[in-house]
Amino acid sequence: MLGTITIDIGTTSVKLCLFRPDGGLALVRRAATPTVNDEFGEIYDAAELLSVIHSFIRQLEPQQRESVQRIAITGVGESGGLVDEDIALVSPMVLWHDQRGTEYLAKLSKEQRARVYRVTGLPVNGNYGISKTAWTANRAGDAAEASYWLNIAEYVAATMTGTRWSELSLASRTMALDLTSKTWSAEVCQDFGLHTSNFPPLAPAKIGHEITSAFAAEVGLDPETRVHVAGHDHMVGAVGASLQPGELLNSTGTTEGLLMLRDQPRLDKDAEHAKLANGISCTGDHYTLFASIPTGGSAFATLQKLLDTTAITLNGVLEDLHEKYVSGVIDLGHIPLVLPQFRGSPPPTKNSGATAVISGLGNNSTMEQLVFGTFLGMVAQFHDVLALFDEPVDRVKVIGPASGNMLWLQLKADYLGVPLAVSRFPEVVSRGAQVLASGSPISWYENDVFEIHPNLERHTQLMKWRADNSAKWEYMKGFPA
Repeated sequence: MLGTITIDIGTTSVKLCLFRPDGGLALVRRAATPTVNDEFGEIYDAAELLSVIHSFIRQLEPQQRESVQRIAITGVGESGGLVDEDIALVSPMVLWHDQRGTEYLAKLSKEQRARVYRVTGLPVNGNYGISKTAWTANRAGDAAEASYWLNIAEYVAATMTGTRWSELSLASRTMALDLTSKTWSAEVCQDFGLHTSNFPPLAPAKIGHEITSAFAAEVGLDPETRVHVAGHDHMVGAVGASLQPGELLNSTGTTEGLLMLRDQPRLDKDAEHAKLANGISCTGDHYTLFASIPTGGSAFATLQKLLDTTAITLNGVLEDLHEKYVSGVIDLGHIPLVLPQFRGSPPPTKNSGATAVISGLGNNSTMEQLVFGTFLGMVAQFHDVLALFDEPVDRVKVIGPASGNMLWLQLKADYLGVPLAVSRFPEVVSRGAQVLASGSPISWYENDVFEIHPNLERHTQLMKWRADNSAKWEYMKGFPA
């Protein structure tokens, strides 16, 4: 391994880590992801983001800065903006969930939409970068001609190196990349009034660039330090988890990601109908099959607000429910049925306007029953999305905040009937970024792993619960947004 600063630009926070050459985590800092509002909605405060990063590096001890040979940057997959030859922004830096380019999607014919999936492996959706590229290019006018669409991680890398490039896993989240040839697609770009020249040269995560002398002097790093764009955060997490074919990565955070490695992309009609997202791994050696569930760890904050309770109280409720669940004293017949679409629906509908639906609340319902029902509903929703993959799963590797929620984990193992291998190490994504920048493999078991095994009796009970509620569950899923 090489001494590495990692930068993980997330939806709500930016994680900044310093990893030692032995792979150990020396330092971690978190800052709120800086955003401001323009006339169309929330955007990144790019200047403040760079200030946060530069301050972190400058505040390292001299011997810590001397140990740094690499900077590795990861982040959310669909954010970005237009960046010119002088590494200046000529558009807003748009958030991943922003929908300001959807007018360009509405113009696509049924045939064009099918072709987009066949070529890029992505279902037509406003989250992906190409519609935002069209929107920003249209408003930038002549300034767009010499500009490239860069993901937020790629933009930060460009400010450090003076070089603009796109990493393969992030490029595969733009809906502009031909998965088969691993080149920008001229025909898809044309559908959006764009040209492949609107996108930068491509490179896998292992390719890095030296920092500029000006940046080196500003932050106190060796001028030979190299910057790597590690890639899409979920896919970088797969590297940190040493994901293997046949395994499923369950990456938990604000959302919940499901990711598998494949030798070939799935571009068939069933995958298109299921709105599964294909991609390219950070190493470039595999294709990825990915789905995101909008409600993940954010359910905790939703329940906290809904029930007007504290995090300490809610954690206590979850611990108590876990004990009761594994002891067999919870009657599933008294648990409300919760479709937890608090932040929109997952595939195959992927409707950002969808809302949660709850059935079975009565005068005698308790807070504990609603909390249990929410996490049971999240597991049922996870099962539904996993079924779309139509792939056998030997083991589920879990990373992120879910590692501290034993009720959620045990429910998932029991419902799926598959063992979970769970990492207690909180920075698996950042560790994956170090691995990619260093070119050194890592063992999954270096991530403080523990196992959760399914219980056959509880699995049987949950499958009966699922069968008893299937008609109502499907009806709720079809409820108008």
